[in-house]
Amino acid sequence: MTNDQGLKKYEHWSLTQDEDNILWLLFDRKDSSTNSLNEATIRELDDILNNLANTSAKAVIIRSAKKTGFIVGADISQFKTLKTAEEATALIRQGQAVFDKLAALPITTIAVIEGFCLGGGLELALACRYRLAEDSTKTKLGLPEVKLGIHPGWGGTVRLPALVGPLKAMDIILTGRNLSAKTAKKLGVVDEALPKRVIEKAAREYANRKERRKSSFSTNQLLETLPARLALGKVFKRQLDQKISEKHYPSPYRVVDNWVKYDTKHKVAMEQEAISIGKLLVSDTARNLVRVFFLQDQLKNLAKASDFKPKHVHVIGAGVMGGDIAAWCALRGMTVTLQDQAPKLIGNAIKRANELATKQLKEKYLIEAMMDRLQPDPKGYGIPHADVIIEAITEKLTAKQGLFSELEKQAKPDAILATNTSTIPLEEIGSVLKDPNRLVGIHFFNPVAKMPLVEVVHAPNTHKQFIDKAMAFVKKIDKLPLPVKSSPGFLVNRILMPYMLEAVTLLEEGISGPAIDKAAVDYGMPMGPIELADTVGLDICLAAIQELSGVLGAKVPAKLQEYVARGELGRKTGKGFYTYKNGKVVKPKTTATVSEDISNRLILRLLNESVACLREGIVENADLLDAGCIFGIGFPPFRGGPIHYIHSQAQGNENVIDLLQTFKTRYGDRFTPDQGWASGKLQEGASSGQ
Repeated sequence: MTNDQGLKKYEHWSLTQDEDNILWLLFDRKDSSTNSLNEATIRELDDILNNLANTSAKAVIIRSAKKTGFIVGADISQFKTLKTAEEATALIRQGQAVFDKLAALPITTIAVIEGFCLGGGLELALACRYRLAEDSTKTKLGLPEVKLGIHPGWGGTVRLPALVGPLKAMDIILTGRNLSAKTAKKLGVVDEALPKRVIEKAAREYANRKERRKSSFSTNQLLETLPARLALGKVFKRQLDQKISEKHYPSPYRVVDNWVKYDTKHKVAMEQEAISIGKLLVSDTARNLVRVFFLQDQLKNLAKASDFKPKHVHVIGAGVMGGDIAAWCALRGMTVTLQDQAPKLIGNAIKRANELATKQLKEKYLIEAMMDRLQPDPKGYGIPHADVIIEAITEKLTAKQGLFSELEKQAKPDAILATNTSTIPLEEIGSVLKDPNRLVGIHFFNPVAKMPLVEVVHAPNTHKQFIDKAMAFVKKIDKLPLPVKSSPGFLVNRILMPYMLEAVTLLEEGISGPAIDKAAVDYGMPMGPIELADTVGLDICLAAIQELSGVLGAKVPAKLQEYVARGELGRKTGKGFYTYKNGKVVKPKTTATVSEDISNRLILRLLNESVACLREGIVENADLLDAGCIFGIGFPPFRGGPIHYIHSQAQGNENVIDLLQTFKTRYGDRFTPDQGWASGKLQEGASSGQ
């Protein structure tokens, strides 16, 4: 391939012409490890397309010059400076105009997709005539903008429905889910899903392909009629209502509204797409979700202090938590040995692991490879060879101490010794070790496959190298590591427990479980606290409350003790606060208006404990606390985290303090504002992640 003398040099793109009269346009964003689109890269692309308007070349093939993927999307940092909807709309229209030029080129355009092709990257590919994707586990295609409180803005909501029809397109856009290359091919998003070794040859063949004739009629055309759009629009919104609230997450609803009103009629639909996303970009929801995006990056970056590359994980305890930790590590490429005294528990864990593999990997050879990596090891032969050893046995101090005193004798000197305890301080567990400062906490949350956060717990004298290695391990298995100080309940359970206690108190006062849960869900929590308690297990909740009662100054609720004494432990026994059939909750519907006092009581307890944890230095700053609550508790992402939410109120923390004082008078001393409200630390980092 040679550089044509007439081709201009660019900073982020390179354009070459080969002997077959095919142009190759490679994207390689300067000073970045990944390709993302910003004003500078799009301006250059615009200049390139202007120069190609009258080219004599037969085709242009667009490809990434980076190993990290095609294009991960728009550079989100550029959205943080937008002040008005009009300014945002104008920025979006500029990008649309460039992609329209790409779509209008008189020659064949082909996107060769390897690795991530998300958001604006997929919208660029949709503006090409053909799309070829590498059939690899690394290839992911999608339009995830709804997860940021916006929607595709560079033609995605117009071109994708026009390409694959509204049913498939809305499923992709409204969920923000990623597609594999094969799934994208099946849905018609890409033309081919090919092995890497043949993808360039295929691109050349497509460059020489003559135009395809389009069918004169299709089912999609029928679905694009106004009556069909009106009917489908209602269906799409009903599906959204089952998962989210339009009040909290408006962006997918705007996608449906725009499609119903304007279909995919190019000019007017594009204009409305830009106006719609322009308004969303400057909304509180979008700003907070962008903040959450950067909080996620912040957690990932904390793992960069160590180049630790673990290969072998040994898990002790094959119960639900231990077995699922083992399965997740195997899914993420680790060799895993799973130890337990009960062969039946190991068998159950292997069965669940196979279900996870089947759901996540789909391909038979990938499933088999994962299951080969997960090895039953009842005798613990893997201990001397493991890089990471995770204890996930019963939550009893003496049992954990006995186990770690034995593990210290057998493990490699540089292996991580980790406990998955949810409440017991490291100092107590490690007191039996010759080197207690080697012990770390690697605390997963249930269900392991769905919860993104893992607390990395350290005592004051924990060796830094083991903290850093534990952080690197967590990131290696695609979880978000949060460093927390060793103390009862650490961060997530410590903050969650007062919220749960208040829910049980409300229950004891005669408020119905469905009413309590509805108040929490209306606030934005993913699940109500009563159903959450049943899901976690009432016995586990009781044990956690007993462990934390001292630090929280709380009484153990009598109602909770009664249920546990009867063996009614929640979802796992079929009965707890609610009844369960086939694992699904049977909950009476609540149609009455729920008192605002209920949600205030729940959330104020959570906010007050968040301030206490920040004051005590359980985490280093407010941003990390917000991240822990969002990714570990499910605190509403659209609110930006507890501390950020406090500052977003009309009078900031003064407003919340006044409400706490009112509730203290009305309901008792548990609403006494923590001393941390008066500390300067509450102000630090309140919006630094935004």
